[in-house]
Amino acid sequence: MTGSRRGLVANLLGQLAFGLLAMTLCIPSMQEWGALLGGPQASVQLTFSGFVVAYGGLQLVYGPLSDRLGRKPVLLAGLALAGLASVGAAFAPSLPWLIAARVLQGAGCAAGMVVGRALVQDLFEGPERTRVMAFVGMTMGLCPPLATIVGGQLHVRLGWQANFVLVAALALLAGLAAWRGLPATAVKTGTRPAWWPAMRSAYARLAREPAFLCYAAILGFTTATFYAFLAGAPLVLGRQGVGPAGVGVYIMSIPLAYIVGNYLTSRWVRGAGERSMMRLGQGLTLAGLLLLVAGGLAGLNSPLAFVAPLVLLGIGHGFLMPPTLAGTVGVVPALAGAAAAVGGVAQQFMGAFGGFVVGLVPHDDVVNLAGLMLVFALAGAAAQAALHRGPGRTAPQA
Repeated sequence: MTGSRRGLVANLLGQLAFGLLAMTLCIPSMQEWGALLGGPQASVQLTFSGFVVAYGGLQLVYGPLSDRLGRKPVLLAGLALAGLASVGAAFAPSLPWLIAARVLQGAGCAAGMVVGRALVQDLFEGPERTRVMAFVGMTMGLCPPLATIVGGQLHVRLGWQANFVLVAALALLAGLAAWRGLPATAVKTGTRPAWWPAMRSAYARLAREPAFLCYAAILGFTTATFYAFLAGAPLVLGRQGVGPAGVGVYIMSIPLAYIVGNYLTSRWVRGAGERSMMRLGQGLTLAGLLLLVAGGLAGLNSPLAFVAPLVLLGIGHGFLMPPTLAGTVGVVPALAGAAAAVGGVAQQFMGAFGGFVVGLVPHDDVVNLAGLMLVFALAGAAAQAALHRGPGRTAPQA
């Protein structure tokens, strides 16, 4: 990969990472917002859920817009909105103001996720596209832990507002990098339908593609598996005597394993092929969860017995997600923006559902959590089996 190509990949990774950084940088401050801004903790949680809903839902709008108007203008508009909303959040005098600012921030950040994935489809082909998606996975795995560490330090040293000032500065830098470093994509000319009918037409076209629906289902169920782990792990570890200071150490083992899986995918995909990487990833995921269920039923109830089998899940997801993401935007290349939007929404909404159902069952040991995760993983495996059952319909169209 040439130097200019590496610079382009770094630029794309920055655009994709920006939303996750904005989402997680202020998490360490949330436990004090209720007291500082005069509101209940339930309202404080809306600052996060409001961001997530806007971040997921607006991707459905940005995707078709970027197909229609071009990637760069849509991305720059989203970054501008995110930057302005971050400034508003930094000066928020009350909790409702902060909630509104976070919703607008999420709405702006959604553009980077959609446009970044669509540009990977536009600018790369075949195994190279999957390699870039693996780099995306490694970046995404690093963002949340690094952001929470930085955010916590800024909160302690400079106050909670400093996190939003940093996000505003990052939005400006990302905008300059996009303006100067990302290529302009071709925009369709001639008579075009109005925006709303065009968006409906794009999503209707994707809904008629069985391969695309399978890819989107794999994305959604795989993310639900991981979000169920994130929501349930503190409960299980708490029952095992692990306090708040130690929870993050155990949880981090799975994102780190995910980064390893993405790295290996970037090295192996050319020789092994995308289908083989997906099968290996799904196999490791199911193996880790079956080991976890078996250990729980056998009475193994320790933090190490909990996270050790899930290292296999982390590596498996690292094998599985890059080719799935590449396939999602590659089924109908002309609708890569809309496809990236649907994929992002599937991840966010199914992930939120996975985190929600964890609260519906008790977690005195690992068995219930492992069972829920296994159900989601099996659903993803079923979607993958359906995808690979139809040769000729599953390969992305170059």
